[in-house]
Amino acid sequence: MGWLRRWFSRAAPVPELTPEMRRRIRHSFDKAAADEEHFPSTIDPRIAHVRLILKQLSEIETGAVLDAGCGKGRFARVVAEQIPELRVVGMDISTAMLGYVPAPVRRCAGSLTSLPFASASFGGAYATESLEHAVDIEAAVAELCRVVKPGGRIVVIDKNAEHWGKLETPEWERWFGRREMEAMLGRQCRKVSSQFISYWEDVEPDGMFLAWIAEK
Repeated sequence: MGWLRRWFSRAAPVPELTPEMRRRIRHSFDKAAADEEHFPSTIDPRIAHVRLILKQLSEIETGAVLDAGCGKGRFARVVAEQIPELRVVGMDISTAMLGYVPAPVRRCAGSLTSLPFASASFGGAYATESLEHAVDIEAAVAELCRVVKPGGRIVVIDKNAEHWGKLETPEWERWFGRREMEAMLGRQCRKVSSQFISYWEDVEPDGMFLAWIAEK
């Protein structure tokens, strides 16, 4: 674990999460909300990322699930359609992004590092390419675990730190390693696993994306 932290600190120095930094992140996503090409409001439900989330959430019989950092709600709308017995809550730092989230998804503005929900509020939670924008990743993971009930499911899908530098990123963005995220989830979850994932199930993963699955 130590070598990964040392490598990562060289590859992607992360600024402190100050109120000013949070404001800049919010402004960036408010501005990006109009960009449908790079920030689409829909997603093909056949994509492997979606199918993995649906599979994990299907284990939850009733109750609420959280899309943490939902953006325009492209995953949340599929979950709401495919598993209508679940109440889906979409939370994002950008109110402009939330303006695209459709009913019956419930919208809520908030921060990944300080979720505006009581502990054990959800039967499950997922974060798809959103934790990379949290800056304080450990705080965001702790918050995800806090709001999920014992026995609930948590899914994180994000980019692999070993591929850092292959894409242009904003100054605050941080990717994390496979074992690093396993360790963070493992502090509060009894079961944690991870796997490489591609967009399509019939395409071999290239290592860019990882999926972490945890049971509280």
